[in-house]
Amino acid sequence: MSQADAAESIQIQNVVASTQIGIELDLEQLSLDWEGTDYDPDNFPGLVYRTTDPKSACLVFRSGKIVCTGADSVTGVNTALDILFDEFEELGLPVPDDPEITVQNIVSSADLRYTLNLNALAIGLGLEDVEYEPEQFPGLVYRLDEPNVVVLMFGSGKVVITGAKEVSDAERAIEVVSDRVSDLGLLG
Repeated sequence: MSQADAAESIQIQNVVASTQIGIELDLEQLSLDWEGTDYDPDNFPGLVYRTTDPKSACLVFRSGKIVCTGADSVTGVNTALDILFDEFEELGLPVPDDPEITVQNIVSSADLRYTLNLNALAIGLGLEDVEYEPEQFPGLVYRLDEPNVVVLMFGSGKVVITGAKEVSDAERAIEVVSDRVSDLGLLG
């Protein structure tokens, strides 16, 4: 099993990004003027606007801050936010010409294509970087410093990478994990 095979198996599951439009919003009025939104301040302080292509949810807050989640690519997040901004403009709300969009988290999955002995890995990877309590959660939680991500590792060889800011962080995480598992002689 090569690192390239594992890296090729990476699939982005969710991209979370934030932006803001720099004005305070009347969410109650917006929810009345804007069809297809969900606003229930007793349950959640933001207005929820969903897009279907790409599939995402934009969480719009009174402060003008917006969080977009659910898209499976950075391009998808940008497209969803463009759709949202178009809706804002149709409602007469000013939108900055080039709003800064910051990727907060990319969650991806991959398959190392070999089984993992999580008990041996928990010890071999170093207890300071690992959480493994199989009675609580079936995966091993491995915190990397470089790249700064968290990798959830499962006995099946499947992994979930969270905390990435760029897709390359996930690719690098797979390299690091593959190298460390190999160096420990724990390839399944």
